[in-house]
Amino acid sequence: MCRLFINADSQLWTYRTKSLRIDGVVTSIRLEEFFWDILEELSFRDQMSVNQMITKLYLESLDADHDISNFTSFLRVCCTRYLSLIADGDLSRKAQQPLADINSQEIMEQERLRSNQRKVMFGSREPKTSVN
Repeated sequence: MCRLFINADSQLWTYRTKSLRIDGVVTSIRLEEFFWDILEELSFRDQMSVNQMITKLYLESLDADHDISNFTSFLRVCCTRYLSLIADGDLSRKAQQPLADINSQEIMEQERLRSNQRKVMFGSREPKTSVN
């Protein structure tokens, strides 16, 4: 199992810092290259720049009254959820449909059902004790 991760391109976990302006304030975001790649894919899908998409996510999070004190973590979770939804078959990387046009309510309901199923399936095992 570890070779799948250990032998991956080490560039994926190097950091890149990007400066951008959100709501008139200049800020910088530091993420691993892997996440910048996913953010580029997400923004391409909705025909906007990465900066525009990040700004949109930030402003929509504020509108939804979310605590975005750790915004970079929020962006990592967005990227990971996107890949999880693809893995579960709710989204396709090949689809031309912008994410803004997708029935998010239906997808989120399916995601909740799968999450509950996974908790039952994987949460029932006793944790293994460490040999070290």
